[in-house]
Amino acid sequence: MADMPAPCLTAEEFQRRLLTWFDQYGRHDLPWQSPRSAYRVWVSEIMLQQTQVTTVIPYFKRFMARFPTLEALANAPQDDVLHLWTGLGYYARARNLHKAAQVALEDHDGELPADSIEALMTLPGIGRSTAGAIVAQSSGQQAAILDGNVKRSLTRLHAVSGWPGKPAIERSLWALAEYYTPDTRLADYTQAIMDFGATLCKRGKPDCLICPFNDVCRAYAQGEPQRFPESKPKKTLPTRETIMLMLRDRQGRVWLEQRPPSGLWGGLWSLPQFERHGELNDWLADHVVSPERHAPLPSFTHTFSHFRLSITPQPVNCDRLSGVREDGVWYDVNDPPALGLAAPVKSLLSQLATFTLDPTPGPSR
Repeated sequence: MADMPAPCLTAEEFQRRLLTWFDQYGRHDLPWQSPRSAYRVWVSEIMLQQTQVTTVIPYFKRFMARFPTLEALANAPQDDVLHLWTGLGYYARARNLHKAAQVALEDHDGELPADSIEALMTLPGIGRSTAGAIVAQSSGQQAAILDGNVKRSLTRLHAVSGWPGKPAIERSLWALAEYYTPDTRLADYTQAIMDFGATLCKRGKPDCLICPFNDVCRAYAQGEPQRFPESKPKKTLPTRETIMLMLRDRQGRVWLEQRPPSGLWGGLWSLPQFERHGELNDWLADHVVSPERHAPLPSFTHTFSHFRLSITPQPVNCDRLSGVREDGVWYDVNDPPALGLAAPVKSLLSQLATFTLDPTPGPSR
């Protein structure tokens, strides 16, 4: 077992305090809690990665209405899945969710293998903590989790120095998480430890005065709980530049092309992109009949985790495309089809509509 920091409490006392707090202050009416199933827990856990509960709830409800079962998700076109994910970001999550459903349908008789962390971790997009959350909440078996909220809470309670993403520190936090995890009330405990970090031991301003652990929290005793956990060493984000072609035909429709299945905005629909105006000019000469070029719109920046993308929209009107292009579609902004759109593209298309596009995904109108 990894080198574990000295626990601040016995496992039994930790569980008693946490569950007592949860029974009074925890979240008991989240949509994936009732009815609770492995499938619903799994979808919610994937959506909740890097995303807050309040943001996820409406997406989850729409997703369940469209894909009420794993089989429905597995058999759906990827465009339908990405369309309902538009706005949540981190689109690899949606692609992996879709692929994992197909694998489960093929290899596990249409069910998630929710009684086995190891089996769950063989599915795309499911790591150790997500697998533990699925097992604990759907089967009631003992399984620890270590999402961002739990990492932050355990780091503060034990004043663990260093960035928690370092392998050695992460191993020690896993050891603590496993030590504290009970063998009863697993669904409640798992929700409780997540709620504790999300609503009380918050990132920016923890509510230490009402915390059930403030008498044993080592970061609080040191008078600087917000120093923990330590941040990841920062790197300067490089900036890339792209030109997005806003090509409209005489009916006002906009030409979109589907991105490759992996990589930046994988599988989503986007405006054609070019690094230089010369490449754009060549593309227009090869594919567009009677192009009418307008002044570029103001550039703006879209930030990813590992770089910034400076986007310059270039409006062009045309009669039509020359030849047949199978990798694109004319998108009617006033009667939008159900496609997954890259976030900057959705924003730009909204500016072209005669009315404001629904900021959340839904059926085409």
